[in-house]
Amino acid sequence: MLVVVAVLAYWLGSSGGNGERAAPSPSATPTPSATLATAEVFKRAGPSVVVIQAGKSLGTGVIAAEDGTILTAYHVVRGTKGKDAEDVRVTFADGTKAKAVVVSSNPKRDVAALKPAKLPEIVVPATLGGAVAVGAPVVAIGNPLGLTYSVSTGVVSGLNRTTEEGDRDLGGLIQFDASVNPGSSGGPLLDARGLVIGIVVSIADPGGDEAFAGIAFAVPIGLALGGDEGDGPPGPGI
Repeated sequence: MLVVVAVLAYWLGSSGGNGERAAPSPSATPTPSATLATAEVFKRAGPSVVVIQAGKSLGTGVIAAEDGTILTAYHVVRGTKGKDAEDVRVTFADGTKAKAVVVSSNPKRDVAALKPAKLPEIVVPATLGGAVAVGAPVVAIGNPLGLTYSVSTGVVSGLNRTTEEGDRDLGGLIQFDASVNPGSSGGPLLDARGLVIGIVVSIADPGGDEAFAGIAFAVPIGLALGGDEGDGPPGPGI
């Protein structure tokens, strides 16, 4: 009898006396969700996206550093006669407008970095990612056809792709099927955690009409930041 009473007392004490198992204490460092809804990805990355106007060329960029450095596609800010465009203007997510200069460019990767003359009161750099897997969900943010801050979703369709136009090619690309069009170039390709995994640079354009056909390409962020060099100039841009 004493044994039974002791066991019963222990059971009631450990369960709070209601016959149910006590809830575990919350973790001091909660594990972040592996994926975010598309709206949450946009909320996280949207403030880092900028509109770029270089002469008649419209494109997109993404703030990649605390000092406001912007990554974009080189063909967005490519001028004439092999020189960088001189009249480059950017508009930040909060509406701040500024002139910008091309501080570095890599035509072989179709990427460029811009330094704005003026920054918003609050600079929100994007968080850069890394590994990419075929079939993984992606989100593209850009300004297709002048429709600023458009969001589209898709998946990674392939890796290490090459685009070709005549004797020109651009390799090592991420292929994806989120909708992008002229004006999307230079924008971020994001994974389901809101991390930048690539810079959008081109579309497959079998009809030659500069319209999205379900296949788009991005330079992996590691290469955009100065990784392994490519062997040729950029393929067809958007």
